[in-house]
Amino acid sequence: MPMDVFFFLLIVFVGIFFTFSIIIEPIYTFIFNKPVYVHFYPVKKQLAIDEVAILHENFVFYQKLSPKRQSYFCHRVAVFIGNYTFVGRDGLEVTQEMKLKIAATSIMLTFGMRKYIQNVFSVVIVYPDVFLSRSGDYHKGEFNPSARAVVFSWSHFEEGLAYNNDNINLGLHEFAHVVYFNSLRKRRFGSSSIVYSDMLDDVMRYLGDSNNREALLASGYLRDYAYTNKYEFMAVLLEHFFETPEELKEQFPKLYTIVKVMINYREG
Repeated sequence: MPMDVFFFLLIVFVGIFFTFSIIIEPIYTFIFNKPVYVHFYPVKKQLAIDEVAILHENFVFYQKLSPKRQSYFCHRVAVFIGNYTFVGRDGLEVTQEMKLKIAATSIMLTFGMRKYIQNVFSVVIVYPDVFLSRSGDYHKGEFNPSARAVVFSWSHFEEGLAYNNDNINLGLHEFAHVVYFNSLRKRRFGSSSIVYSDMLDDVMRYLGDSNNREALLASGYLRDYAYTNKYEFMAVLLEHFFETPEELKEQFPKLYTIVKVMINYREG
């Protein structure tokens, strides 16, 4: 290819990219509260048959996806596993099955976002049971931004998957913290982060209304820990959104809708 043709095509490409990312998508996101597109993979990674079976057995979310979207989900799981370091503690070996379950939990939460690899952490640390955190307290899980680590007690992570309608899911809870931190840190006009941030403001306005807050408290639907701060409120709310969505939708339809827009959730 002649150099002048190459440079012409390069200029055209840069122009299209600039127009899309700086003008078109920000306007589209502002109007519709979602990105122009979410899934585009020129080359999709695949999982082995037994790995796909693990997803199907443990994640109702995955079961409900169309075959095409299941292939997107598997691709994202494979990329997640390849992108992060997994470390076992206290003699625990992190198996491929454990990696799949951890990755799938994060992907489920971010499936409506184009950028699903969160660079606010680089390592996933897994203990057999509760662990002593740097604060001196025993924890079941934590997200530590300064250490760039997400930490789990595996026994409690597994409980979250085994009982999928009790509104307690350790994996979802900690990855919700990751999304919260990453979205506020990378708030950029036209991105999923700005949608998340805007919807977070809507959630806080909803909670700030005394009638709404009293109704939430009186219902007992969200556990008391949710009201610790907005950081924990969002984590608990997202646990409920995925584990008992119909109940959330019936009792608090406006709150359900806000969260649905926040993570660009769609069924199937």
